[in-house]
Amino acid sequence: MAKDTFRGGVHPPEHKDFSRDVPLKVYETRGELVFPLSQHIGAPAAAVVKKNDQVKVGQIIGEAQGFVSANIICSCSGTVKAVEKRRTISGAMMDCIVVENDGQFTPEADYTLRDDISEISREEILSRIRNAGIVGMGGAGFPAHVKFAPNNYMDVRWVIVNGAECEPYLTCDDQLMRTCAEDIVEGLQIILRLFPNARGVLAIEKNKPEAIAAMEAAAAGKEGISVLALKTKYPQGGEKSLIKVVAGLDFPRAGLPADVGCIVSNAGTVYAVQKAVVYKEPLYRRAMTVTGDAVAVPSNLIVRTGTMLSEILEVCGGIKEGRTLVKALAGGPMMGTALSSLDVPTQKVSNGLTLLGEDAVETAQKQMSACLHCGRCATVCPSGLVPQLMAEAFEKNDLDRYENKLYGLECIECGSCTYICPAKRPLMQTFKRAKGEITQKKREAQAAGGAK
Repeated sequence: MAKDTFRGGVHPPEHKDFSRDVPLKVYETRGELVFPLSQHIGAPAAAVVKKNDQVKVGQIIGEAQGFVSANIICSCSGTVKAVEKRRTISGAMMDCIVVENDGQFTPEADYTLRDDISEISREEILSRIRNAGIVGMGGAGFPAHVKFAPNNYMDVRWVIVNGAECEPYLTCDDQLMRTCAEDIVEGLQIILRLFPNARGVLAIEKNKPEAIAAMEAAAAGKEGISVLALKTKYPQGGEKSLIKVVAGLDFPRAGLPADVGCIVSNAGTVYAVQKAVVYKEPLYRRAMTVTGDAVAVPSNLIVRTGTMLSEILEVCGGIKEGRTLVKALAGGPMMGTALSSLDVPTQKVSNGLTLLGEDAVETAQKQMSACLHCGRCATVCPSGLVPQLMAEAFEKNDLDRYENKLYGLECIECGSCTYICPAKRPLMQTFKRAKGEITQKKREAQAAGGAK
């Protein structure tokens, strides 16, 4: 662990001052809650409730389908209004369970009772994580019970807690680490029990000194656990970036971190693991940031999943007086999703709502010119790719070159190339389209092959 950063990357304005020192506050939703059945990578869950059923906090209302899937957990008590299509953060219409909130928040079980886990087995730990519906909460949404059960678990040498939170504007992980450091460390200790030969590293960017101090205090005297202060740079929180910094390793194309003996998990995920294993509390709420120059009261909130973004904006005072909301993002400006409406529900991966009075993308589009062939995009790419050539290949519809010669599928869609491009080319957006077309062609080919 001689280094504190990775090759490439950029340092966009952080804009964390809006909310970095605002303590976490629990918000109890008032309106109906909407639970998409697909809030994770893998197969959507299947509804196990129907209209007029009574439900409680912590109840499984959507059951995982297959190994790579995750349970959907109810975050309120009340009555199921419908199982129907609703619009979600992605903009797509998805199958959702709609629950009329009775405002009582009656739990299915007592989640304040601490269980004795001193003799708990590896299988039981994984079972509790699976039952709790935990997924990667840094944005990817990969089911946690799958990540923590690689076939080569005895070969895992590093469990890395991602506390970088390198995305501009977002501060909820910072506040979570300041507030719940001991719980996060205990969650890491639980995960380390799944990997007998591993060490734990809490990796945090240096622009979070209070979080670093809190985690160092909580980790003091804990065998096999250390805190690593990282250089403040984007995308410091990417899996490949963290593995390179902490373990000095690269992992192969189409590979997984476990292939090189590493497990990477977001701080919020590790916190959820502690709650699930120690208290048997399912994942029904999470920390998120509401921020930007257009919101009246920037906040860090503990929000129940299924809460509408429009309601969250309302509790944060609405739009700031004298400002006009021009751009709303689920997440931050680098990797977030632009929203056409705030009438969509939060999900397990909802780490932020960024509300802006200006649209940087619209400004960039007006300034866009032909590629200058300056090479800056290649200099900052954390995956070592050549975005200029990737964009050219896609524009020529040469998807084979894009995928197999230029390794375009290795793009992590961090947006560093787009940020640095002096010609204001929408490179990341181009690569998202390329991935989508390649994936679709493979599905069509597979379907055609299966029909023969």
